[in-house]
Amino acid sequence: MELDRRAFVGLGLAALPALAGVRAPARREPLALATADTEAHVVVVGLARGEVQRRVATVEDPRSIESGPGGHVVVAHPAAGALSLLTMRPARVRRVLRGLGAPRYAAIAPDGGHAFVSDGARGELVVVDLRRGRIVAGIEVGAGARHLSLDRTGRTLWIALGSSAQAIAVVDVADPRRPRARRRVRPPFLAHDVAFSPSGRRVWVTAGRERRLAVLPAGGAGRPVLLGADAAPQHVSFGRGVAFVASGEGASVRVHDLADGRVRRTARVPFGSYNVQAGAGAVVTPSLAHGTLTILDRAGRVRHEVEVARAAHDACLLP
Repeated sequence: MELDRRAFVGLGLAALPALAGVRAPARREPLALATADTEAHVVVVGLARGEVQRRVATVEDPRSIESGPGGHVVVAHPAAGALSLLTMRPARVRRVLRGLGAPRYAAIAPDGGHAFVSDGARGELVVVDLRRGRIVAGIEVGAGARHLSLDRTGRTLWIALGSSAQAIAVVDVADPRRPRARRRVRPPFLAHDVAFSPSGRRVWVTAGRERRLAVLPAGGAGRPVLLGADAAPQHVSFGRGVAFVASGEGASVRVHDLADGRVRRTARVPFGSYNVQAGAGAVVTPSLAHGTLTILDRAGRVRHEVEVARAAHDACLLP
């Protein structure tokens, strides 16, 4: 049997401190962060055992949370018109940015330098310089700006204009300080969530009112592929070769094959588990209705169900 070269090298390097009589540093446990919407804090959960490790106080209404390279974490507070910028290990609020309308969701650039935030009240896309901790740009994209997704190059952003959106705005963010609106996409149904596939060539679009999904070509040429889904609205995240689609009303997470869209597995999760995030070898979905965080493995099997708050709307992962 052929030995995996990376595994061999890794084992060799790990053994060196032991041979020298020095204990190797402990490997950090992957973490999940969940919003405690009505309790003004963020909950830190260890993925290995599914245990709450600590709680980080924030301003009111932490409704969405996104992590990115460099340990950056952005929390949006729509009711407060604010963004919290967090750093991790240890988790703390580094800065609070105020004066926005109703910030909804964030996407973080691949280099960790900037965050792009939808402001539903003002119909804007706001750009935050994460290293300096300040807002550096903004552009009007359309009323109700909500769920958004950034392609893997960090150059193109899609933003659904509403929770049941008739249109999706496409924005060029190659120069983060000068975002430019490019075009609008008309989905085959009223859209809710948008998510670039790992290849960046397709965008998965979920429905605000229907049991359907659409896979659209990111470049605009070609017809969408329509798939069946559980109760709307749905949300999407991606693993290796699969898409995880959560339905809060259907109390499910479906695992779709990226090659042909077929459903590989359906996991039962608590009612109200709307959002979903995959990464760090796990998948998490928080329940707005039950205040739980469900942790699944990369195949979509439930491993832990953790009580984190009275209501938990969103979650993200830290490797």
